[in-house]
Amino acid sequence: MNPALYPAFGILIVDDEPAWLRSLSLTLESAAGITNTLACQDSRNVLSLLEREGIALVLLDLTMPGVSGEELLKSISERHPSVVCIVISGANQLDTAVRCMKLGAFDYYIKTDEEERIVGGVLRAVRMLEMRAENHAVKSRLVAGGPTNSGAFSGIVTRSRAMQAVFAYVEAVATSSQPLLITGESGVGKEGIVQASHALSGLKGLLKAVNVAGLDDAMFADTLFGHVRGAYTGADAPRRGMIEEAAGGTLFLDEIGDLSVASQVKLLRLLQEGEYYPLGSDQPKRLRARVIVASNRDLAAEEAQGRFRRDLYYRLHTHHVHIPPLRERKEDIEPLLHHFLAEAAESMGKAKPTPPRELVPCLASYSFPGNIRELRGMVYNAVSLHRGRMLSMASFLAAIGRSEPCGTAFPPLNPFAAFERLPTFSEVGGLLVAEAMSRTGGNQTMAARLLGISQPALSKRLKHAAEEGP
Repeated sequence: MNPALYPAFGILIVDDEPAWLRSLSLTLESAAGITNTLACQDSRNVLSLLEREGIALVLLDLTMPGVSGEELLKSISERHPSVVCIVISGANQLDTAVRCMKLGAFDYYIKTDEEERIVGGVLRAVRMLEMRAENHAVKSRLVAGGPTNSGAFSGIVTRSRAMQAVFAYVEAVATSSQPLLITGESGVGKEGIVQASHALSGLKGLLKAVNVAGLDDAMFADTLFGHVRGAYTGADAPRRGMIEEAAGGTLFLDEIGDLSVASQVKLLRLLQEGEYYPLGSDQPKRLRARVIVASNRDLAAEEAQGRFRRDLYYRLHTHHVHIPPLRERKEDIEPLLHHFLAEAAESMGKAKPTPPRELVPCLASYSFPGNIRELRGMVYNAVSLHRGRMLSMASFLAAIGRSEPCGTAFPPLNPFAAFERLPTFSEVGGLLVAEAMSRTGGNQTMAARLLGISQPALSKRLKHAAEEGP
């Protein structure tokens, strides 16, 4: 795919009138940014073109010498059922339109229709085809179990299967022209997903980020759209907006849930129409950047309470990925701990300290409301205080609100003292194993550490329990 062309697939325009071919091509480019078009003046060449040119959409005239439009429509439906056909004809006849729809036409327009109506119909077909391709890509990558280009996600430290599914989805929709919505709590690493999506998009332009939290409506418009000289008092020189700065690349809008309703309307219009006006200008400019937005808020709840526009919510929800919090992927705590230890030690000119054996299980018992960002802060603080070879747990315990290391504080009374019937060793062992596996999200290595046994020993117990059944 040539990233300079839009859409990713070809659009074949078939008409025996050269003037109409040129006119429609120019209209699609100027009004919708559609540049991946191929003109065909001889209807006899259409089927051979479909065999080799990667065409997914055909704009078809009906009255042509050689092979008529209706004959072509029937042949395309039979031989290339995945190709979408839109009839744009000079014939304004209801029975003809009905016949074309029965033959499989996606839509039917008259050449004298308003330009906006024809362009809108073509864009609907383009978006439908994009969604079809993206759904197929998502299914393929999810079945494969992860992304095919793992290098784009190399900056994200994880062992989580849930994160692998996120990677597969992001890769599948990376080349889509539709916006991508990323949700997740603060500190889960949404920025890394944005960078990976941009890298996978194939776009040659820059990634430009704007945190929209705290921007009032006027500042939001000026930041995104820019202004011309004299647009308002103090606008002594023109200024390019972030949309123009990101042309050919990616525009990332963070904290989208904090936008005012007025700004939400502006963003919706930008996404729907694909154009905007710099402040003080009456000349529209095309949106030529992929838009990615992120929020740590529950946008569905915000929409239900009337604080976020429903139409914008559904527009942004075309592609949506949710990043799970750290407490739901505790298997990532250990690799993140070692990653941040190395990073912090290098930044402070120290040797990487060795973490005590009980540190990871101790951290796994904590909920991490600040997620990965909180863990990073804990590690940097601990390394800054570190003096010996073994890393002290004191700063970690203080951060998670514990006075003693995990597993060293026992209740003063025997927990079995009140039991009328004492459980067997087998029963107690089964309950301890189940609790350890629950606390660690099913991670056997971490569960074994909590229980003070080896991982093979735990695996043997789990296998034995599974064989015995309930």
